[in-house]
Amino acid sequence: MLTGLPLETDRIAIIGPGRLGTAFAYKFGRDNKRVLLYYHDADFCRTINREHLNPRHLTEDIARRLGGMDQVPRLSPKVRATNNLEQVVEENDFIFLSVTMDRLPEILNQVKPILHHKTTKTCFISAIKGLTAVETTRQLITPSQLMRNHFYNLTDRFSVVSIGGPFFDMDIALGNPVCVTVAGAKPICRIVRKEFIGANRRELTSLYNFDTVGVEACGALKNIVANVKGVTDCLKLGDSIPGTLFSRSGVEVRSLSRILGGSFQAFQSQAGVGDMYITLSSDASKNHRYGSFFYESFTGNPVETHLKVLRQIDGKPEGPNTILNVHKFLEKRNMYSPIFHCAYKIFNDEKTREAIREQIIQATQFDRRTREYIGPVSRLLYRLFPNLWYRRHRGALAKP
Repeated sequence: MLTGLPLETDRIAIIGPGRLGTAFAYKFGRDNKRVLLYYHDADFCRTINREHLNPRHLTEDIARRLGGMDQVPRLSPKVRATNNLEQVVEENDFIFLSVTMDRLPEILNQVKPILHHKTTKTCFISAIKGLTAVETTRQLITPSQLMRNHFYNLTDRFSVVSIGGPFFDMDIALGNPVCVTVAGAKPICRIVRKEFIGANRRELTSLYNFDTVGVEACGALKNIVANVKGVTDCLKLGDSIPGTLFSRSGVEVRSLSRILGGSFQAFQSQAGVGDMYITLSSDASKNHRYGSFFYESFTGNPVETHLKVLRQIDGKPEGPNTILNVHKFLEKRNMYSPIFHCAYKIFNDEKTREAIREQIIQATQFDRRTREYIGPVSRLLYRLFPNLWYRRHRGALAKP
């Protein structure tokens, strides 16, 4: 039986002490919260507890930014790491998730039996920006949808709040001004915004958005565009093409987000255009750097190049995995999506740098669409079939 006690807000757990998890550990520690970091490696946890620094992620970048290791701030004494997942879930009513999307199912499988026997309700705060495809249907789902699928028989024991951009881990770690998007049921979002996001609004504040799926979809899909933008920046195609890439990608992000269950307004929010703008325009973005490094390191073998690039980046970019899942979905639904199709071909198919360059030009300069506005037939189809219709890659609806 669940107790009627109010949720404890003086403590929070973080599952996934990578760059973002570490950044929020700094933030919550500055706000005088008790923070429990979970990671499966006991030696890693002992190092954090002894040095009050993350030995693998973010620390070296902070040192470069601040001018040396002696300038790197230590994590608060109230921040402690453990490899005991049962303790993490049992002792904390708020759990911040910052794992990659491909690791999330494994974590949820481990958490489920603990959640089943827990006597208080749990709020999962998800900062995960990825999509996964259901193997049987190839239907794309967001992190919150995946959690609800896994915990379908425990609906009274948990809630999910999604955190959207625009933000970078470095700014959160150093206390620079950041405004995030908080999406989910309004009552629990109100608690999260007040107790965890708004403790020091000079550092971190938030806006509420009702559209959880739209916020998550925009946060995942813009990573694909950032991968392509990183490549484009290496091609010396001039200063104008990024505007076309940004605007035409926005059409695809907005439409696909709508089909996944989000609203059209999601892309117009800061979790949409705001997050996409900073992810495409800054080298602080792992996904932008991934695209640049991929082109610079290209060997002719996409898999070999991918592994080579990952060794150059602190943390795992979500874009490449999202590209694969989105491609499966587009192929199954026969959707016309030139930027997303271009991304798949660049990072999985192409064999030469010249071919990569041509794919960018084809996607941005040879779009079958000839109008920016939505015509009367398209508006009617969107109104009649908002979750089903999209311009087709092949067939009768393939023509502009």
